[in-house]
Amino acid sequence: MRMNWKAALVLGLLLNACADVQTTPTQEEKLALAPTGKLRGAFFANQPAHATKDPASGEPKGIAIDLGKELARRLGVPFEAVTYPTPAALAGSIASGQWDIVFTGIIPGRAKELYISAPYVQIEIGYLVAKGGSISEISEADKPGARIGVLEKGATDVLLTRTLKAATLVRTPTIAAAVDMVRFGKADAVAAVKTVLYPITDRVPELHVLEGRIAAEDIGIGVPKGRAAGASYVRKVVDELKSAGFVKAAVERAGVRGLVAVP
Repeated sequence: MRMNWKAALVLGLLLNACADVQTTPTQEEKLALAPTGKLRGAFFANQPAHATKDPASGEPKGIAIDLGKELARRLGVPFEAVTYPTPAALAGSIASGQWDIVFTGIIPGRAKELYISAPYVQIEIGYLVAKGGSISEISEADKPGARIGVLEKGATDVLLTRTLKAATLVRTPTIAAAVDMVRFGKADAVAAVKTVLYPITDRVPELHVLEGRIAAEDIGIGVPKGRAAGASYVRKVVDELKSAGFVKAAVERAGVRGLVAVP
């Protein structure tokens, strides 16, 4: 049955109204998320999927900042970014009380310490290798004698610890250290999210990212255990922002290779 233009207009207005619906936080939810009067959002600073540094101001910008500011706006409080230099440092801060929400990979074991929303983006995980090196395809990485550099306690470390059968993991405190190991022949590959690997190839042309992916990492917003009311509100807001196209627009604005908005 064909829809006349008036009905189509009404339907369009209804859909737009639904997209603009914003759940108002209760006082309990607000206090659980912003007990200090501001919303403190934590993330690993060297992950473009979360944020990058604005070259003009030096301040962080990106998806985590956009989502954090929107969540803070709905709560009626300012947003403050809390950054950590490594995943290990971020993981060790969960019980510190230094932040209220965290932009994090959804990996096994993390749900023991955090309430985590549905994923809002997904990142491909891949291998960075030297051109002409001993590994030219993903299928060649897991073999006896192969040395795979990973960021200690990062999502890729957790994943490959469970899945690699023959290769040896070489854990490093930074991605830069793992990259140097490949450059100087002390490792055969670096395994990490592609959002981190692609920019490295722009600076170091003798390295390249292999075709295909090892897996994909889901990213969500976590809230420390003990703040169930706040976590419930975060879940509702994430779902609303995905449905309204806010997340997709933030991903497109960030322009990060290897990052996809989750429907």
